[in-house]
Amino acid sequence: MSLPLIGMPNGWEWIIILAIVILVFGAAKLPDLARATGQSLRIFKTETKGLRDDDKDKDDAPPAKPAGELNAADDGVAEGEIVEPRRETNN
Repeated sequence: MSLPLIGMPNGWEWIIILAIVILVFGAAKLPDLARATGQSLRIFKTETKGLRDDDKDKDDAPPAKPAGELNAADDGVAEGEIVEPRRETNN
């Protein structure tokens, strides 16, 4: 079993990290920092949800027909009916 060199902080390590953050940013700026982080996460979540909804809408849409292709109903021909190709005559 191999032990990683760097693991998740435990107990006292979190307290030391919190103390360093307070020293660097100051106690007055911490609420603003937390608020900005929360707003950023909220925006990120709404954008990713929007992207998932866009992908879902694309999957639900019927596939597009190639230009020039007609349905049997468009040509007055019943589905499954065998039709000979039309020939144009120039008189």
